[in-house]
Parts: sequence; structure tokens; C-alpha cells
Amino acid sequence: MTTIRGKKILIVDDDKFLLDMYAIKFKEGGCEVVLAISGADALKQIDDGFVPDVILADVVMPGMNGLELLKEFHARPSLKATALVVLSNQGQAEDKAEAEKIGVDGYIVKANSIPSEVLKMVSDIVIKKS
Repeated sequence: MTTIRGKKILIVDDDKFLLDMYAIKFKEGGCEVVLAISGADALKQIDDGFVPDVILADVVMPGMNGLELLKEFHARPSLKATALVVLSNQGQAEDKAEAEKIGVDGYIVKANSIPSEVLKMVSDIVIKKS
């Protein structure tokens, strides 16, 4: 079984179809999943007291982009143990370098991975972080 079972996951993406698809896969993996359609929505979830084990964020979103959001989360002491992961179709070297500067724990390119592979990669990131 996957090592991610029982983990709390916050998925942030402005594409409702992708949100639902990843939610199903992570729930099948035994995770508690909370969805956010925007950076502002994700901030509200955290400000309301949700402390996830993993935050998956798309890069390209209206308003606050995913890198800005993850930078905000990286600075919060309450999320120090939370794995911050980019889940995006932006796979250019400069995007990855920017994410690395922020201190993300992983970078997954959606177009290169099916949902079950994303689940496995996130599980590996959680193991490495713990």
C-alpha cells in the first residue's frame, strides 16, 4: 500500500476537472483531500486551521500564482512540516529554478505523469521530507 495513506492533502488548481481527477486518485490512496480553486481559496483553508501534510499547487492561476502561494506557505511556521509540491504543466528550467529558490520539496509536470504516478511521486516526496 502507499505510504501516503492517512495524509492530509491540499490541492490548488484553477482547473476544476483536474482538481476532481487528482482528488479521486488521492482519496483512492487513502488520503484526506481538500481542494482549492485559487490561491486565495487555499490561503483561506490554511487560515481556517487546515494543516495539510502536502500542498500541491499549479503554477499558472489567476490572481496569486502557485509559486507566490508556495512562497507564502514556505514562510509560515505552522507549515514547516508540510511538503510543498508544484504540480504544473510549466516544466521549463526557469520555472523549476524559481520553485527551487522558494524551497519546494518537489516539482511534478502534469503532462509527463498519469495520476497514479503523481500519487507515487508525492508519496516519495513525503518519505524524503520525513
